[in-house]
Amino acid sequence: MGRVTIDAVDVRGKRVFMRVDFNVPIEQGRITDDRRITQALPSIRSVVDRGGRLVLASHLGRPDGTGHEAAYCLRPVADRLAGLLPGVPIVFAEGSCAGAEARGAIDGLADGGVVLLDNLRFERGEKKGDAAFAARLAEGMDIYCNDAFGTAHRNDASMYAVPCAMAGRPRVAGFLLEKELRFLSDAIASAGPGFVAVLGGAKVSDKLKVVSHLLTRVDEILVGGAMAYTFLAASGLAVGASRVESGMLEPASRALAGSREGRARLRLPVDHHAASAFSADAARRVEGPGIAEGWMGLDIGPATIAAYSAAVAGARTVVWNGPMGVFEMPPFDAGTRAIATAMVTATERGATTIVGGGDSAAAIERFGLADRVSHVSTGGGASLEMLEGRTFDSVELLDRAP
Repeated sequence: MGRVTIDAVDVRGKRVFMRVDFNVPIEQGRITDDRRITQALPSIRSVVDRGGRLVLASHLGRPDGTGHEAAYCLRPVADRLAGLLPGVPIVFAEGSCAGAEARGAIDGLADGGVVLLDNLRFERGEKKGDAAFAARLAEGMDIYCNDAFGTAHRNDASMYAVPCAMAGRPRVAGFLLEKELRFLSDAIASAGPGFVAVLGGAKVSDKLKVVSHLLTRVDEILVGGAMAYTFLAASGLAVGASRVESGMLEPASRALAGSREGRARLRLPVDHHAASAFSADAARRVEGPGIAEGWMGLDIGPATIAAYSAAVAGARTVVWNGPMGVFEMPPFDAGTRAIATAMVTATERGATTIVGGGDSAAAIERFGLADRVSHVSTGGGASLEMLEGRTFDSVELLDRAP
């Protein structure tokens, strides 16, 4: 029984409150990556093209909740949205998303029109999940649509209390949310043999629950990034000056033991691109399997790159979360780039390939390969929690198809 999506409900002449995730990077008033906006366009189009009256709501950054802050205003988003939707009347209600200006803009909506509310987090009630604040947002709305996967793991007012306040009215999923769930939950749950997970990033503490959950579901977990050095240290190898979470050595050791007892094989790097300092200009050499004193691992080495790339390229299902090294600082981007390339190879062979948001999504975008894999998630924290096997309250209360 799937989730009801926005295209399945009649929106003509009705007010649709759509929670989106327009939490995009903005530098000097300019959006540097509009992917979260463009990914929401199919859901937006579904409403306006069918004569709905659309109210868009999002957060941006982390304002303190005491009112308007210019640095977190959604004006640049409104301008970008207008450029992406030529001919669609878009009103930006600057300031309080539940104030008089916002209410006036909503009351003035015509069929096919859009109101973009300002930053939800200007109001303290948003992060608190406040029911009274949610009731103000829900007032006069006919349909609730959740298309904000990046915030689906949080019970903020707009994610949970608003749809609760709209019980008895349609509460549906947007196309982006449905796609994210289809890949990060449904596709992973139904994956058969040939399932490979690639996990990287800085901290074992961020990924240990993912490791534990996937150990019983995948064939191989390929570990890279700084988190690999905590696992290597836990296995008894010298890791030089590499980053190690000393408090995670015992849990890492237990995970390695679980790998030996479970279905999945937990693979660690056999060599490393190491440097004498955290700098692109530092002395470099290949170390492995251990790392000499005074040297730090900043990327997986050539033998590991070859082995990991072969495992990914030959898989039937791949989920990747976290870079293999300091991909922002060439030449230590080689391992991450190789995984991205292997993901493309696997996709071209017919595999399902999923990039789980965050830094790995940023990396594959940087390499220009994002459009050549099955799915790149828009949610960092949400995708990580889904890989841990969690369900989200904000999703569970959405309508299900009979």
